[in-house]
Amino acid sequence: MTEDAARTLLVVEDDPTINQALTDRLVAEGFRVVQAYDGPGAVAAHAEHRPALVVLDVMLPGFDGLEVCRRVQATHPVPVLMLTARVDETDVLVGLGVGADDYVTKPFRLREVVARIRALLRRVDRASELAGTSVPRLVVGDLAVDRAGRRVSVDGEPVHLTPLEFDLLVALATAPGTVRSREELMSEVWGWADARGTRTLDSHVKALRAKIGPSRVRTVHGVGYAVEA
Repeated sequence: MTEDAARTLLVVEDDPTINQALTDRLVAEGFRVVQAYDGPGAVAAHAEHRPALVVLDVMLPGFDGLEVCRRVQATHPVPVLMLTARVDETDVLVGLGVGADDYVTKPFRLREVVARIRALLRRVDRASELAGTSVPRLVVGDLAVDRAGRRVSVDGEPVHLTPLEFDLLVALATAPGTVRSREELMSEVWGWADARGTRTLDSHVKALRAKIGPSRVRTVHGVGYAVEA
């Protein structure tokens, strides 16, 4: 509990009953929790408290969770777990495309939400450890990755990536030209033991291509992805 007690989470959910149930469970798990109930309140709470992770409902008054995600990732990138009642694949991919790391579909079990949160936080911790012990700077052609500073540039111009997009790029750029399988990437970046997050991976690769250039990430159909110079 000691490690989690140092972490602040932001729970954004307009249904007071769901918001409080999530908050009570997370507090019981040892986290500090800040609550918000609409889009503007979520952005303000993120700016004030700088949480370690955001649990974010898609449907919110003021402006929706997608816009909240865009804004917080543009100012102070943070892992985001989205809560959605939408089951349409396009809606899920849009959420992942604006910087969400994972999603849970309503109705959900509190135990599942807690497990997803812990998995995302472990990924952040693992990425920080690797940044301090591995090669501090990766260069693939005109693509440069500063692992310690978590900065990326293409042809000298800075590129803004979400925390998960950065970790995905590092996983690919550590071995340029080498095809990394979906299973390897899901395990290394997300901490998942299986490939159940295939859709999540594909969405983040698509977002990464849009930012660093589509030709820099090669798809090997049925296998995985590789970063090319």
